[in-house]
Amino acid sequence: MNITLRVWRQRSSGDEGRMVTYQVEDVSPDMSFLEMLDVLNEKLTLAGEEPIAFDHDCREGICGACGVVIDGVAHGPETTTTCQLHMRSFDDGDTITVEPWRAKAFPVVKDLVVDRSSFDRIIQAGGYISAPTGSAPDAHATPVPKADADRAFDAATCIGCGACVAACPNASGMLFTAAKVTHLGSVPQGQPERDARVVQMLNQHDEEEFGGCTNIGECAAVCPKGIPLDTISQLNRDLLGSLATGSAE
Repeated sequence: MNITLRVWRQRSSGDEGRMVTYQVEDVSPDMSFLEMLDVLNEKLTLAGEEPIAFDHDCREGICGACGVVIDGVAHGPETTTTCQLHMRSFDDGDTITVEPWRAKAFPVVKDLVVDRSSFDRIIQAGGYISAPTGSAPDAHATPVPKADADRAFDAATCIGCGACVAACPNASGMLFTAAKVTHLGSVPQGQPERDARVVQMLNQHDEEEFGGCTNIGECAAVCPKGIPLDTISQLNRDLLGSLATGSAE
């Protein structure tokens, strides 16, 4: 396959960026998208040019570091992480546009790399439990209804990649925040901070200047881990509960 890439290049957060066009020849359909970028970077390095900066780590769809916008879609045409997207999803001769996440809360560091530490600060604001656990408890020492356990597991699969923010027209981080709130709010250990957690995390979300949620649903559509949209409903219910108990004050 021969591919034309239009890639966002930006030296630093203080510089203006621009789209630069590259030709990539002899691309194997079995390459991952990141492997294809590796091939291009090797070519650029050998030519004495600056390679394209992009985030990656595990390359197994686990860590969430690899996110970029491909042809206007977060992570590209398949519902998966960028590192698990393969070039067989494209056709020979395609022109592919690659950009970083676009959000005020995710400032560009360089090229396709953005600063997602705003997610870390949301977790720091309330994504924890203070219940002492000691050593590993006996199995079933704390009974959890299966529906609640399934709900918690589903929400806990969020890898914090930021695709939800990149896909949302409002650049909202509500699906990410809701996943963290729902995960801990669905298990007994998360109950002591439940009311305070949702308030603290939402306050941090707004302080980071993410946009507001208008339930468009693009976030859930591109989420590589399939976090359901109704986790946001759970967050809203928890918020109403905190208002009823006065915890939001």
